[in-house]
Amino acid sequence: MQQPPVSVIDVRAWLDERPFSFFQWRTLFLCFCIVAVDGFDTACVGFIAPVLMRDWHIGPHILGVLFGVGLGGLMIGALLLGPVADRIGRKKTLMATVGFFGIASLATTFSPSVSVLVALRFATGLGLGAAMPNAIALTSEFCPERRRAFLTTVMFCGFTMGSGLGGVIAAQLIPDYGWRGVFVFGGVAPLVLVAAMAAWLPESVRYLVVSGADPKNVRALLERIAPVPSEADTRFVLHEVKTEGSPVKQLFDEPFRAGTLLLWCVFFMSLLIVYLMTNWLPMLIHASGLSLVAASRIAVLYQVGGTLGALVIGRLMDRYSATVVLAFAYALGAVFLGVTGSAHGAALGLAVTGIGFCISGSQIGANAFAARYYPTASRVTGLSWALGIGRLGSVCGALFGGALLAANIRLPVLFLIVAAPAVIAAAAIYVCGLQASRRAARTALAALVRADAS
Repeated sequence: MQQPPVSVIDVRAWLDERPFSFFQWRTLFLCFCIVAVDGFDTACVGFIAPVLMRDWHIGPHILGVLFGVGLGGLMIGALLLGPVADRIGRKKTLMATVGFFGIASLATTFSPSVSVLVALRFATGLGLGAAMPNAIALTSEFCPERRRAFLTTVMFCGFTMGSGLGGVIAAQLIPDYGWRGVFVFGGVAPLVLVAAMAAWLPESVRYLVVSGADPKNVRALLERIAPVPSEADTRFVLHEVKTEGSPVKQLFDEPFRAGTLLLWCVFFMSLLIVYLMTNWLPMLIHASGLSLVAASRIAVLYQVGGTLGALVIGRLMDRYSATVVLAFAYALGAVFLGVTGSAHGAALGLAVTGIGFCISGSQIGANAFAARYYPTASRVTGLSWALGIGRLGSVCGALFGGALLAANIRLPVLFLIVAAPAVIAAAAIYVCGLQASRRAARTALAALVRADAS
C-alpha cells in the first residue's frame, strides 16, 4: 500500500518567504508594550526621587541604594529567570514575569518604610530583568530574516518611550496622588497587559518546533500568518545548529563559546557608557560652564539620537553585515565622545546627538544581533546572560561617572577616557562577527555533506 506523501516545511525559510502579516504586527506591538511598561517601571523611581527625599527626609546616599538594588534585581532576574523561557516557553515566562513586576509595583504603594521600599524595588527588578530578553527573542523569532534587525529595534524603542512616559505620568499624578500614585499606574498597566497577552500573544513557533510540539499546533499557528500546504502528513523542522544539554551549558559549547564571551564584553562596555551618559551627562556638561538648565536640554539630544540611531542601525544591519555596521557605529561613537569634551555651542549638541545615535543605538542593535546569534534552544538564555553581564557594566558606569567628576579631570581628557570602552566594544563585536561567519561556513559545509550522503 502506498504511503501518503510527507511534506517537510522549514519554519525559518517559510517565515522568510511570507509577507509580514497582521498577526506578526500584533505580536510585535504586544512586545513593544511589554518593554514600554518595563521602561516605565525601570525609570519611574528616578522621577519620584525628589518627592521621596522631601516626604521621608532621606538623603542622596539612600536614593543611591534604592537605584542600586533595582539594577541588582534586573541583573539577577536576567541571569536566573530569563533562561526559564528556553525550558517552558516564551509566552508563559512573559506572562509570569510581567504579572510579577506588576504585583510588586502595586505592593510598593503600601511601603511603610525605606527598607520595605528597597526590598520591593529589588523584587520588581527581578521581573523586569527577565521580561526584556523574552520580548526581544519572541519578536526576533516571528520576524523574517530580511527585516529582523530593523523590526526588533522598532520593538525595543518601546523601552525608550516607556521611560520618557514615566516623566509625563509622574508630573500628572504626583500633585494629586503623591509618589504612590506613580507605582499604582506602574502596577495596573502590566496587569492589564497580562490579560491582553493571554488573549493575543502567541507562543514562538520556532520554540514549538524545537520543543517537539504537536505538528497540529505548529500548523495552526502558521495558518494565522499565511496558508500552509495541506498534505496529509506534514513535518515541521528548523535548520539551525543542533545543541544539547542545558541552555546555559550551550552558551559555552565550542560553536558559541568565543562569541558568548565577546558579546558579554560588548554589552558590558556598551551599557557602561549608556548608563554613564544617562546619569551623568547633564552634570558633565554643566561642569563645562553651561547652566544646569542648558545642560539638561542638550542632554535630551542624547535620547533623541539613541532612538534615531536604533532605527537607522537596525535597517543597516538587515542590508549589510550586522557586526561591521555595529563595529563602525561604536567606533564612530568613540569619536563623538572624544570630541564632546572640547565642543561648544551647536557642535556640542551635534556631538551629544552623535553619542546617542552611535552608542545607545548600537546597544539596541546589539540586542537584535544577540537574538540572531544563538539558536532557538538557547536564545533567551544567551540574551538574558548578555544583558545580565551588561547590567554589571551599567552599575560600573553609574559609579564611574561620579568617580571621574570627583577626580577633577579636565573634560577633554575625561571624555577620551569614556571613549575607550566604545573602542573595545567595536573591536569585540567585529571579532564576534568573524567568529559567527566561520561557524556559519562550517554549518553550511556539514549540511552539504549530509545532503550528499543521503
